[in-house]
Amino acid sequence: MELKISIIQTNLLWEDKTTNLNYLSEKIDKLPSSAEIVILPEMFTTGFSMHPENLAETMDGSSVHWMKKKAGQHNIVLSGSLIIEEKGKYLNRSVTAFPDGRLYTYDKRHLFRMGEENEHYTGGNRRMIFTYNNWRIFPLICYDLRFPVWSRNRGDYDMLFYVANWPESRRNVWKNLLVARALENQVYVVGVNRIGSDGQGLTYAGDSLVIDPRGNIISTTEPYVESIETVTLSLSELNKFREKFPVGKDADDFELKNYENAFYKR
Repeated sequence: MELKISIIQTNLLWEDKTTNLNYLSEKIDKLPSSAEIVILPEMFTTGFSMHPENLAETMDGSSVHWMKKKAGQHNIVLSGSLIIEEKGKYLNRSVTAFPDGRLYTYDKRHLFRMGEENEHYTGGNRRMIFTYNNWRIFPLICYDLRFPVWSRNRGDYDMLFYVANWPESRRNVWKNLLVARALENQVYVVGVNRIGSDGQGLTYAGDSLVIDPRGNIISTTEPYVESIETVTLSLSELNKFREKFPVGKDADDFELKNYENAFYKR
């Protein structure tokens, strides 16, 4: 079973939802008809802003409606993170929209304290894995990448992806950790990062990557350049590799405290 994923590496205009959505609409409209899952960067409507009181939307807001509309219009699964307000809390929320209107969400667990994200947002405590055409897919967000226990594969997913606003100054960390997550979990790993600069003076190289379970980079997206790339992944090849080299059978057992696990089937 093959899966075609499209990664959109783009600049984001600072705290400008309307312009960002219009710009991303143009990019999505140009996707090949074969695209099945389309992944956008972290906080794709605003950039990595610490002003949620001015920018947050509810799940009934215009940005989520836009995601549902584009997913239905192009018959794709569309995913990225948004600033969401819920029950008086601000969340950095991964939203995944299916073409039939269903929504799956994950709230970023690890908040980037060096950027004061923990002072403005509330962290989540639930892993969310959704399925699409027999693929089990696990979305995470940016700083989550530094915490391998949270992403540990217990035989429950096949593809792991991170959406990010990961600064240029730590680009080697980004690339190295993405490869490590693919190797240790025996999964495909996708990292989608932005380019350009934001209102806090940070610059971004992109370095969006697709990595196979052997740690090989199978995408060709160039740093610092706006681009859309569609990459084909093979579930049969993944399963053959796991059968031939079953490192998961020797993994250490452990228990995570204060978390929930959600598994959604299409």
